Amino acid sequence: MTDSTIPTVRLGENGPEVGVQGLGCMGMSFAYGPADADASRATLERALDLGVTLYDTADAYGAGDNERFLSPFFRAHRDRVVIATKFALSIPPDDPTKRTIRNDPPYIRQAVDASLRRLGVDVIDLYYMHRRDVNVPIEESVGTMAELVRAGKVKHLGLSEVTADELRAAHAVHPIAAVQSEWSLFSRDIEAKVVPAARELGVALVPYSPLGRGFLTGSFTNAETDLTADDFRRHQPRFTGANAAANAALLEPVRAVAKAHDATPGQIALAWVQQRAAVHGLPVVPIPGTRKPSRVEENVAATRIELTEEELALLEPIAGQVAGDRYADMTFTSAGRE
Repeated sequence: MTDSTIPTVRLGENGPEVGVQGLGCMGMSFAYGPADADASRATLERALDLGVTLYDTADAYGAGDNERFLSPFFRAHRDRVVIATKFALSIPPDDPTKRTIRNDPPYIRQAVDASLRRLGVDVIDLYYMHRRDVNVPIEESVGTMAELVRAGKVKHLGLSEVTADELRAAHAVHPIAAVQSEWSLFSRDIEAKVVPAARELGVALVPYSPLGRGFLTGSFTNAETDLTADDFRRHQPRFTGANAAANAALLEPVRAVAKAHDATPGQIALAWVQQRAAVHGLPVVPIPGTRKPSRVEENVAATRIELTEEELALLEPIAGQVAGDRYADMTFTSAGRE
């Protein structure tokens, strides 16, 4: 592959301009088993070399550890990176294994200050509500987030896993630059309502897990047997037992298309997500996660793959055949509330 950088696109009508592919940084310190810190740092640098400018983290990733890990890289390249982080998943001090969703104004104000300290920066470029607490009016939460913009602590606002109606209500309070939701060959529920609403409002989509948490690459076939005990994918229904076996069989057309392009299955999965921008008429910036420079090179190369109409048709039925939900509890997703 060449080292030519990727094109850029704007998140929202007045949001930041970023490379058309971002980088999900969660796995560098959380959720996917042991990580090599030096390899992760090299991955961050290589991504930037290739034009990746949107870096995604959250305060809940390792109870702040991921933000702290990324801080030196962000500060060294502050004028070139767009920092995206999130609030809402509160960790009770008496049980670090649990997560409590909080969208109340006092918590939001506390969370942004804590993230700024861990990140070591003066302002967060894109601040997301990570998950929705339905007991707090979204207008109240977004109103508080808007206060952060006026205070100079945050530049742009984002939401994660919200419904179309929630997005419209939020956008009426303050412009939303991006909605982050799971979107891949295996997960297409947002296409029914959320994507049309985002297009209508001029909001960008930032798909997380565009590689199906690695399953679409073929890196594992059953989470229970292939992954370490501390890997959270062992608790996701579609990656275990009979579901995993059924879903592995769905990858055959992905492999066939990959062979035609002399590409990897992961590159085809990413190319499919990247082409959602043209299909649905809105900015789409997937954030595949990786901890290896070679993988970020592979992922970025997928932005130069153009799938034909025939290939898209071959891949079209996959999502409808997937066995198992993407989470054991879907109430915290937009699909669980639509």
